[in-house]
Amino acid sequence: MSQSITREAALRIALAARELGDLSVGELVSALVSRLELPLTEVKLTSMTVADLQVLLQGDEVVETDIPKDRLKQAVRLLWGEGLVHSDLPPLAGYSDGDMPGSIRVACASNREDLLDGHFGSCERFLVYQVSPAEVRLIGVRPTLEADHAEDRNVARAALIDDCQIVYVQSIGGPATAKVVRAGVHPVKVAGGTALATLAQLQQALQHPPPWLARIMGVEASSLARFAANFAAEDA
Repeated sequence: MSQSITREAALRIALAARELGDLSVGELVSALVSRLELPLTEVKLTSMTVADLQVLLQGDEVVETDIPKDRLKQAVRLLWGEGLVHSDLPPLAGYSDGDMPGSIRVACASNREDLLDGHFGSCERFLVYQVSPAEVRLIGVRPTLEADHAEDRNVARAALIDDCQIVYVQSIGGPATAKVVRAGVHPVKVAGGTALATLAQLQQALQHPPPWLARIMGVEASSLARFAANFAAEDA
């Protein structure tokens, strides 16, 4: 799928829309496309000014908006990519293949901070963690904005996390579940809370994985290993 909105640009737009209050992400995207045209990229977003944003929000005949000037300025800074470290996004950690032996990759459907508060089909982003029994690293934040403009949004959302083995969600529908499983990802429903609290429980399970988790990890479950050992002893 060709990118009409880069992932970094999607993240900036989502944060700017939140700063602007009642304006939805889709409305801001439409306004930006009318001025900047597709594809929306980081370079194009850096050309926006406060005056440009005022015109987009209210039209050419009205320059002043009801949105306070300081919020307009902050929205423009976010579109430029400034101040993202002060947003509600948790900090990222570096990761290279092989850094964490015995680890798996996990996506968390989230709307705010590191909370597990998202429905698969409507969350603003997926937080992507590398998880081993000894360590948890947040290695990526993947906005869903571009996926929501795809012909099949659930397939596009599944493609965003198809390098993960598990996705934690507050809720997910049946058709979406089938598409996530088809992408090779195991969906798990949770009641909420923080991603780190849920992943701490996963860390414990990784030490002695139940059959479903062992299958995901590509190893033999400890319970099955004991059964196999007993069977071999009897056979001898």
